[in-house]
Amino acid sequence: MEVRRAHERYPGGDPQAGVETRHAFSFGHHYDPDNIRFGALIACNEERLAPGAGFDEHPHSHTEIVTWVVEGELTHRDTTGHETLVRPGDVQRLSSARGVRHVERNNGTEPLRFVQMWLAPREPGGEPDYDVVRGIADNTPYAVPRADAMLHVRRLAAGDRTAVPDGARVYVHVVRGAARLGDAVTDGGQALLETGDAARVTDAEGLELTAECTAECLIWEMPAEPTYG
Repeated sequence: MEVRRAHERYPGGDPQAGVETRHAFSFGHHYDPDNIRFGALIACNEERLAPGAGFDEHPHSHTEIVTWVVEGELTHRDTTGHETLVRPGDVQRLSSARGVRHVERNNGTEPLRFVQMWLAPREPGGEPDYDVVRGIADNTPYAVPRADAMLHVRRLAAGDRTAVPDGARVYVHVVRGAARLGDAVTDGGQALLETGDAARVTDAEGLELTAECTAECLIWEMPAEPTYG
């Protein structure tokens, strides 16, 4: 198990334009050869957009893009004709496949915070695809077939315990609150994960999350390595 703390994330975005980003993996000019990916996951970005701020139309290809809104509302528009308002509790997926362009903005009056995760697909190409699940229920897995990955959402009250899926690669990201992961010990002590922290677990088996307070966690269940990426 490897624990990465929120303060270790790479800063990015354009704060003067109202865009603040914290990258969990190498991204753009922030290159760390020892932190390029974990399984299929190649990005886990915490994004904060001020009202009126956002990302103008830009391209993606050969990437599965999954978005989880924490606070506020995200306006999404893409060149396949989808225009959507994504709210807290919704899961949005854009399969960029052979190529797509999209816009992401905060057109609301309140600050927007979201987590965006990129996964490498098993094979390149194909047709772009879009999906959004409104108000996904706790413990309901969300499959990303092109990356052979599964997302699990966990919302916990203080003291609640929940099983972590077994898997060759499991990535646990704490969106808010704090939770203790199993009985594992890291260089910094027990694996207590707080807001923005993440754990990368290889060959996960029999692990549990125990909430220290009200917590929301995103858990990726993945194979060891995808065949493409």
